[in-house]
Amino acid sequence: MSEEEKTRGSFVGHLTSFMDRFSGDKVILLIALFLMLISVISVFSSTPRLANDMRSDRVSIMVDQLKVVAVGFVIIFSFYYFGKVEWYRKLSQFGFMLSFGILAILVLNLNLGFVRAGEINGARRILLVAGKQVHVYEFVKLFMIMYLGWALDTFKNGNFKWIPLLASHSSRLSFLQKDIWQKVIYIYLPILLTTLMVMMGSNSSALFMGAIMVLMVLVGGIDWRDIGYVVAVGILGVGLMFGAYKAGWLKESRIGTAIGRITQDDDATMQQLLNSKRESLEWRQARAKLDQPVGALLAIKEGGFFGKGIGNSTQKYQVPVIFGDYMFSFIVEETGLWGATILLILYFSLLARGTMVAKECDRYYDKVIMTGLIILVTGQAFMHMAVNVHLPLVPQTGQTLPLVSHGTNAFLVFSVVFGILLSISKDARENMARREAEAAPLIEHNPETNWTQDTTV
Repeated sequence: MSEEEKTRGSFVGHLTSFMDRFSGDKVILLIALFLMLISVISVFSSTPRLANDMRSDRVSIMVDQLKVVAVGFVIIFSFYYFGKVEWYRKLSQFGFMLSFGILAILVLNLNLGFVRAGEINGARRILLVAGKQVHVYEFVKLFMIMYLGWALDTFKNGNFKWIPLLASHSSRLSFLQKDIWQKVIYIYLPILLTTLMVMMGSNSSALFMGAIMVLMVLVGGIDWRDIGYVVAVGILGVGLMFGAYKAGWLKESRIGTAIGRITQDDDATMQQLLNSKRESLEWRQARAKLDQPVGALLAIKEGGFFGKGIGNSTQKYQVPVIFGDYMFSFIVEETGLWGATILLILYFSLLARGTMVAKECDRYYDKVIMTGLIILVTGQAFMHMAVNVHLPLVPQTGQTLPLVSHGTNAFLVFSVVFGILLSISKDARENMARREAEAAPLIEHNPETNWTQDTTV
C-alpha cells in the first residue's frame, strides 16, 4: 500500500476528504469546532466547586458536557444538511408570537400543568417543562432574530397582509396602510414588548437583547431616525418604571437589582468586608457581592501573560459560577494572555467571516438573518468578556460565552445558530467560489519571458 493510500484511509485522510466535500463555509465550521473543543477542556477544569455542590465529580460533569457537545454537533449538521432557507423564512414569522407566549407564562407566573413558570435566584427566568428547566431568554434571542429577519424582508418587499387588509376594510384604519405604521406594528412594537417582558426577570438580558435587535434592524436598512424614536420611547419607558419603583409601586421588580449592580461600589463593599466581624451578616453580604466580580478580576490578574497552566486555577474554588458567567476569566487564569487572544481571534474571525458571507448572499432575507445571528453570537461573546473584565457601566450579571460556557440550553441554542449559519452559507459560498475563480491573480506569470507581471495596475 502506497503512502498516499495510507493517508487517504487514515483519520486525517477522512477529515480532508470531508472538508473537500463540505459545501458550507469552512471557516465558520472550524470556529464552531474549536469553540466546542475549548468548551470540553474548560468545563472539565473549571467545575470542582460545581461537582462538590452536586455531590458528583468532574469526570461525570465532563461526560455530561461531552454528551451536550455531541448533541450540539448533531444539531449543527442536521440544520446544515437538511435545513432549507424557505423553511426558516416560513417559520420565522411565528417567532414573535412564540416569544410573547412563553414570556407571558413567566410574567404572569402561570401554571399550565405540563408547563409552568419557575424561578432562579428569586427571578422568574425559566419554564419547567415536564420537570426540566428551560432557560427562556436563550430561546427568545433566537426566535426574535429570526422574526425580525422575516419582518424586515416582508416590509422591504411590501408583503405584509393582515394590517393592510384590516385597513382596507375600514376608513378609520386607513392610516395603517402607511409604511411607518407597518414598521411600528410589525417591527418596533415587537422589539419594545419583548424587551419590557424580559426586563421583568432580567435587566441585563433585556438590555442585551434590545441592543441586539435594534442593531440588527439598523443593519437591515431601517432609517436610523426611526430607531431613534424607538430608543427614545424605550428610555421614556425605563424612566417611568424607575419613577414607579421610587414611588414604591414596583418594589417586587428587578429594577432595584439593576440599580444596585450598575452603581455598585466595590471599594465601599471591600471596606464593609474588612470592617465587619467575620461571618456576621454584614460580612457575608459584602463577601457575596465581591465573590464574583473581584474573583474574576483576580483570576485575570493572576493569569498574567502565560497563565498558571491547565488545571491550576485557584479562583475556580472561589467564584460560584466561573464555569458559566465567568468562563473568560477562568480561561485567562489558566492560559494567560494567549488563551484570551485565541478566543478574541475566533470571535473576531467569526464576525469578519460572517459579514463576508452575508455580502455574498443573493437574497435579502439571507443577508439579514446571517448578519443578525453573527451579531448575536459575537455580541454575547464580547458582552461576556466586558462583564468579566469589569468594564465600567456594564452590569455584573450573567451572559454565557457562546459554545464554551457550561449550560445545556445556551449551548444547544447556539448550536442551532451555527447550523443555520452553515445552511445559509452554502449558497453564498457558491457565489464566493465563482468570484474567486473569475478574479485575476495579483501577479501573473508569463511562461515565454519567465517573468512575472503585476496585474493590479
